Amino acid sequence: MTYEELFSSVKSEFMNADVSDVNEHLAYQFNITGEAQGIFYAEVKDGKLYVEPYEYYDRDAMFTCKAETLIKIAKGELDPIMAVTLQKLKVEGNIDKALKLKGLIESKKKKSSKKGSKK
Repeated sequence: MTYEELFSSVKSEFMNADVSDVNEHLAYQFNITGEAQGIFYAEVKDGKLYVEPYEYYDRDAMFTCKAETLIKIAKGELDPIMAVTLQKLKVEGNIDKALKLKGLIESKKKKSSKKGSKK
């Protein structure tokens, strides 16, 4: 897997998150190690989510992990807190804001299950 493939996959997963009820600014940087090594950020600002392939210097939290770990987290297959416990995810910065990543991922599940229930 290349960095471009990883970024595209994770961005498409993250962009499904419902951030309409997030009233604060959140900025996360993701440092990918090993295969597909690279950096990108996700930012929630004014009720909108942005995911871009750049470093974010004024971030709230920084996550460091391998590509496969981040993909599992983004798809909701691995709980970010469990990933930290298993030492597959390293977190630096504001822990309170870092914990909100889990809520963003879970909002994606709720959003997709709402779509399924409208049939």
